[in-house]
Amino acid sequence: MTSKASPKESPAKDGAKRALVLFSGGQDSTVCLAWALQRFEAVETIGFSYGQAHSVEMTCREKVRAEITRHFPDWASRLGPDHVLDLNELGRISETALTSDMEIEMGENGLPNTFVPGRNLLFLTYAAALGYRRGAQALVGGMCETDYSGYPDCRADTMKAMESALSLGMDKPYTIETPLMWLDKAATWALAEELGGETLIEIIREQTHTCYRGERTHRHEWGYGCNDCPACALRRQGYEAWMKQRAHV
Repeated sequence: MTSKASPKESPAKDGAKRALVLFSGGQDSTVCLAWALQRFEAVETIGFSYGQAHSVEMTCREKVRAEITRHFPDWASRLGPDHVLDLNELGRISETALTSDMEIEMGENGLPNTFVPGRNLLFLTYAAALGYRRGAQALVGGMCETDYSGYPDCRADTMKAMESALSLGMDKPYTIETPLMWLDKAATWALAEELGGETLIEIIREQTHTCYRGERTHRHEWGYGCNDCPACALRRQGYEAWMKQRAHV
């Protein structure tokens, strides 16, 4: 395998040159960061501390950014500052399995209790407010409604509505880029390889964090995690499906 791939660059939507990536330090947001660095002239990241039980992801964010800077000099020249916002009040009012000590289970509303109501809506609003000051009108997020837990704030229709609301409310033409929206997790692994080759795949396996329980004591072939929560299950299944696809190419 080569150390990194050099796919043909695609022009950014509406000619935007600066992007702000909603960056959690997980697999999906890391792929989105690489995707943005391949397309935009300047990229910054924004993260949110909202009382999440898997707060280890906040430390992983720094390591992922450092590894991308070290291994991809072309991207490093485009990667700007990181911003972290304190939204702990969201955790205090949400009472979910991601923000308190409770078992992960399905709720009476048909959604898993890992759903944090309003989370992505707030994230995008704060990102747009920061982007207004930083000159970044393209907001990039890992929302997906292909392989996901059914969260309503990850749906394409929600993103279209938010894009319209932010553009109207800020009086600027914001775009919300969701490169993973129609990809399953196997395709997300494939996109990572296309963007950054084996080097990016290894960064994702070693440095990112997706497990809801914040477990980082055991490294599986696909990365660290409890191997039991819904996030780990999706990541593992996607990795295994991707490996099978590669074997038949």
